[in-house]
Amino acid sequence: MKQAIITILRMARIYHPLQSGYRSLLNRMRKLYYRLAYSRYRGTGFSCNFCGAVYQHFVPEYPGIRIRAVLDQYQVIAGYGDNVFCPGCMSKNRERLLKAVLTDHVVLKGKKILHCSPEPALHQFLKHDSNIITADLEPGFYRSVNKDVQFADVTALPFEDESIDIIVANHILEHIPDDIQAISEFHRVIKTGGLAILQVPYSEVLPATLEDKTIKDPHQQEKLFGQKDHVRIYALPDYLSRVKQCGFKVTVLSPASLAIYQKHAIQETESVFIFYK
Repeated sequence: MKQAIITILRMARIYHPLQSGYRSLLNRMRKLYYRLAYSRYRGTGFSCNFCGAVYQHFVPEYPGIRIRAVLDQYQVIAGYGDNVFCPGCMSKNRERLLKAVLTDHVVLKGKKILHCSPEPALHQFLKHDSNIITADLEPGFYRSVNKDVQFADVTALPFEDESIDIIVANHILEHIPDDIQAISEFHRVIKTGGLAILQVPYSEVLPATLEDKTIKDPHQQEKLFGQKDHVRIYALPDYLSRVKQCGFKVTVLSPASLAIYQKHAIQETESVFIFYK
């Protein structure tokens, strides 16, 4: 019955707009709840580099029991942990990390930026001094983030060659069966001298990327890859090799070099990859 209702809503093209509205309402309710619940922790500790709030603890997010085994087995850097969401604005640890890196390592002013599957807090930051385009395969899902979000398939981007200065596509490629084609499209549309930040969940203990593009069963995908809509877990060396294969040069910012941002409650073991054309 549930799947039948979803199918009808999809056919009517209102499923993702409804989802977007629901997510927006839920996010506002969560903000109110956590601001109240965490008020006793305010004043010292971690500082949010989006809203400026300071809390002794941020809101945790842990993997569910069905995915914990595979994430633990391969030590996947996937964004879970003790201090994930800011109680003040609900920004995520991966958003705070990227804001810190972009602020200190990338010139944004006046740049044309493509932000794929835009995260709320990061989008608000990126749009201030730049010409930003937001895009997703299901744009209705992101209307609450930006009402002008465009339809775009990352394996066939609707943009001219060398027309974008910066691409931010955070935790997207693990969803794409033909990730090489998507990376090649990113390389095609980025201007020479431009860059892309394409963070993904990854493992440093896997000898090779674990993937099976033929699996269409969300329960199997969840069991094998840690999320019901993922098609792989990247082995870090292989991930970097795939991006280089598509023409990018890579700069790796290691966890040690990013330690100065731990005050913002980032994921302490995550590297950031800046890919240059």
